[in-house]
Amino acid sequence: MDKPISIHAGERALKRLKQRRRSEAIFKGLGVAAIAFAVCALTWLMFSIVSTGYKAFYQHTITLQVELSESILAPDGTRDPDTLRGANYRRIMQETIFERFPEINTLEGRDQRTAKRQLFDVMSTSGGPNFIRQMVYNDPSLVGQTITVKVPTSDIIDQYLKGNLNTDVPEEQRNITDRQIEWVKTLKQSGEIKAGFNSRLLLSTDSRDPELAGIASSFVGSLMTMFVTLLLAFPVGVGAAIWLDEFAPKNKFVDFVEININNLAAVPSIVFGLLGLAVLLNWAGMPRSAPIVGGVVLALLTFPTIVIATRSSLRAVPPSIRDGALSVGASHVQAVFHHKLPLAAPGIMTGSIIGMARALGETAPLLMIGMVAFLTQIPKDMTEPATALPVQVYLWAGNAEQAWTERTSAAIMILLLVLIIMNGFAIWLRSRLEKRW
Repeated sequence: MDKPISIHAGERALKRLKQRRRSEAIFKGLGVAAIAFAVCALTWLMFSIVSTGYKAFYQHTITLQVELSESILAPDGTRDPDTLRGANYRRIMQETIFERFPEINTLEGRDQRTAKRQLFDVMSTSGGPNFIRQMVYNDPSLVGQTITVKVPTSDIIDQYLKGNLNTDVPEEQRNITDRQIEWVKTLKQSGEIKAGFNSRLLLSTDSRDPELAGIASSFVGSLMTMFVTLLLAFPVGVGAAIWLDEFAPKNKFVDFVEININNLAAVPSIVFGLLGLAVLLNWAGMPRSAPIVGGVVLALLTFPTIVIATRSSLRAVPPSIRDGALSVGASHVQAVFHHKLPLAAPGIMTGSIIGMARALGETAPLLMIGMVAFLTQIPKDMTEPATALPVQVYLWAGNAEQAWTERTSAAIMILLLVLIIMNGFAIWLRSRLEKRW
């Protein structure tokens, strides 16, 4: 007698099995395709940023022998620093660069004036005089001497030397003239124009001229803002999470609070900026554009993230830890703070760092409270006007010149590096301190 066929080996069963395997293969294929698309998009994004931004980390400078003529800077013989600060340093720089190309004096009339203006525009027209002014202010004894200085080239010349300008088009269709190209080639062949690391990008404050602009003031403003955010959001968030998870009674009010904390984590960040504008600035009268205001706004933004991360970490601790502490006579408070909280600390720290990293990259709330100040000085305390690195990126991105595009990408690279370090530290901290049961 033939053995009956199993229902699991029948034709219908095999057909269903084949369909399930086909569906599983399609699902896996879609998953791989999604991951591949995400990797390609991220690679393209990073390549576009790095390929543009790396050029901002080096800059061309002109080395000049500058004679600090006493007849121009101090005709009355005074050496008072405040008086010397108002001297005509622009004329000093003009005479220096004109002496380098004496043939310009053979031109006549309007042609000579145009050539002199174009020659002076080879260097940073505001940076050169200001550098000399600061040197003389710091050391008035330099008046009457000949000194060697390195002056940044103008942004147009710098872009030409970096290969970002198309010189094949007619002269009237580009920002650099044929004369300037010949002068730059002469200075480069003689070694007077050289490329070097652009320390101004990291150490200087913002400027109207891209060749002089840096991120120092915005970076310090971000640090101040993050300090206020951490000082407010971390203890309040952790404390609220401990109360909700361990000590809060089970009633409708507590349920209402929990629901709203979870909802706050999904609220658009600009809403917190509107809250800061209405309450902190208009009602409380706090200083506009100050890091303390930005810190409070970002603390409100970060607070729900810290609460949710802390509660998840507390719930991940086995109940036996607390029960064991209670069984040997510890109070509820002792069981929570002496036993449960230390074991949940790695997860709490990780969630807090990730929340701070999100706050560091926020722009919209800071725009709403006015942290878009143009700063030529680094803020010294929490109440002075300041800006933040993401806002600096936003401001620079609004300028059309290629030099600003480079600096925008460079600032994004620095911001991403800080965020990667913060997230990497959070991952390292969790793997280092986390205990498994």
